[in-house]
Amino acid sequence: MKLIAATTAFLTLVASAHADHGGMPHLSSEDVFSLEWADAPRIAPDGKHALYSRRSFDVMTDRAVTDIWMVALDGSLHEPLLTGVPGLRSARWSPDGERIAYIARADDGRTGIFVHYIESGRTGTLAALSESPSSLTWSPDGSQLAFTMPVKAQPERLVKPPKKPEGAKWAEPPKYIDRARYRSDGGGFRELAYRHVFILPADGGTPRQLTQGDFDHGGPLSFLPDGSAIIFSANRHEDWELETIEADIFSVSVADGALVQLTDAPGAETNPAVSPDGKHIAYLQRDNEAANPYIMPQVMAMHTDGSDPYPLADDIDRRPSDPNWISNRAVAFSYHDRGTTKVGIANLNADVEMGVTEISGTTIGRPYLSGSYHRLGETTVFTKGSEVRPADLYVSKGGKTRRLTALNEDLLAHRALGEVTAFQYTSPFDGQEIDGWMITPPGYDEDKTYPLIIEIHGGPHLSYGPHFSAELQRMAAAGYVVIYDNHRGSSGYGEAFGQLLKFKYSSKEDFADHMGAVDWAIENGYADENNLFIAGGSAGGIATAYAVGLTDRFNAAVAAKPVINWVSKTLTADSYIGQQRHQFPGPPWENLDHYWERSPLSLVGNVSTPTMLITGEVDYRTPISETEQFYQALQLRRVPTAMVRIPGSGHGIAGRPSRLNAKVDYILAWFDKYKDDGEE
Repeated sequence: MKLIAATTAFLTLVASAHADHGGMPHLSSEDVFSLEWADAPRIAPDGKHALYSRRSFDVMTDRAVTDIWMVALDGSLHEPLLTGVPGLRSARWSPDGERIAYIARADDGRTGIFVHYIESGRTGTLAALSESPSSLTWSPDGSQLAFTMPVKAQPERLVKPPKKPEGAKWAEPPKYIDRARYRSDGGGFRELAYRHVFILPADGGTPRQLTQGDFDHGGPLSFLPDGSAIIFSANRHEDWELETIEADIFSVSVADGALVQLTDAPGAETNPAVSPDGKHIAYLQRDNEAANPYIMPQVMAMHTDGSDPYPLADDIDRRPSDPNWISNRAVAFSYHDRGTTKVGIANLNADVEMGVTEISGTTIGRPYLSGSYHRLGETTVFTKGSEVRPADLYVSKGGKTRRLTALNEDLLAHRALGEVTAFQYTSPFDGQEIDGWMITPPGYDEDKTYPLIIEIHGGPHLSYGPHFSAELQRMAAAGYVVIYDNHRGSSGYGEAFGQLLKFKYSSKEDFADHMGAVDWAIENGYADENNLFIAGGSAGGIATAYAVGLTDRFNAAVAAKPVINWVSKTLTADSYIGQQRHQFPGPPWENLDHYWERSPLSLVGNVSTPTMLITGEVDYRTPISETEQFYQALQLRRVPTAMVRIPGSGHGIAGRPSRLNAKVDYILAWFDKYKDDGEE
């Protein structure tokens, strides 16, 4: 961890994004290990200090690590509070501001709940748990901590094996599975367990389970002001495993576990937050409409007994998240808007005003919308990056904003980075206006054209924006103009724009959006039309594989973790229940022609573009069998192709820094192999 003094003087040394970089080196794979970013700020009850997670990469363990730092909001203090703690997360101030509760790995390897005392600097272990807790929440009087945690259940035993003799070495026994939700990407095959709400004395003791039954009870958790009950969300329907967007809000008594259901509307009521005076609950509500891939949540409010629910922000035409009370009559929430993430404030009269206009910078690999914030009264502490920096910490109050950290100036102020430029264009398919961004190589010469990479985001209902991207900056550093766009279906442009991709994932429509960006770069003199390359991951990998079935304009392509055959994907992936209900007009056996039309495999007979595929070997979201289908089909057709398999990786193939670098290295090596150097 790089130690820096939090002073006004050092903040003035922040380099301009458009400075003359002279002979400075470009961003390298080694530099990726030195990046840092701020995340998860929490304002202290005194309103003068804040905690934040200072995240970085450990080159020795090849993983992201988290330390907790404390800042004074006037800029006079910036110091480490908890460092070198394995698995550190979920740091939360106590109501009196004298303690910090957090979750971390205990010495015996189990996950523990700890409390750090600010004045003495001592830390105590409250509980070492057999399963991993989450949603850590203080009671209003600071005497207890609530959390959720899986509780193992006894699975049905269909057969009873014979007794194994002592010392015998038998084969691993079969796995008997009879549940709809039996595995998850990144988690593997699930043990039979149900997540429940627990309460724990804040001075240590035995956790007590409050909820019961074969259901998952989720966070965030919110106490009533007197601490008598905890509000949470759960789907307790009998057929919950086969339902998708379904959940209700409940209250559970801390004294005896008595459960009261507060909502019963169709769809999901989630993210409950009790107002400071205990009179209202704010929450998110989403419908569960079948065959609808872009469902808009609403910020809602109701009385604490569940009566009189009504929307607070139904006029913004954006997808809100994370509602939190900032007074007895106002709720803050975040939402995506045209490549940025903003904070809105809604009052109980359903009037909405702007809070912070941009939070960002907490995704390091690709330029996804991201960021986190915490608001207390009139003060907001939030993360904000830029086109050329990951997230730093900022504070906003009374119309004035102060930057509190500059975590990467010791590195990135001494690197020549690609310049990010926004552009707009119209889709050649139907004239739809599309937002795009371009990164030019360091030392860009406007009298030259450059090889071009178009990189396509995932989701498909996610968004890119003008944000730092280690992956795309490394591509620009290798001499490519890199472009990316928020094609139809991207979030942050309203419901009508999101629905343009309905039943068209992928299609000639979104393909046209991407080709419009490519043509813009050529027509404006940035890109060499003889050196065009295409790449993308997940939904972007699907779009890439679909594109090479529609055009031969690209010299080479890289499809990361794609879907190639929607019939096989929706019947093998962990997302099969929701995907069939919402992204398609029905199940594949009733709509085979539709699934086939959306599948890149239907176009494989047209492909002549050299294509690389990159996928994790234990990816359960877009299983590697999808990659293998395209690879083997292209091999049979004698199209140049390669398959890069990431051992032990799920869908997040760039989740460790060495793999983020390897992904870019393979993409660049494949593209360099097929560059047209102009020689015969």
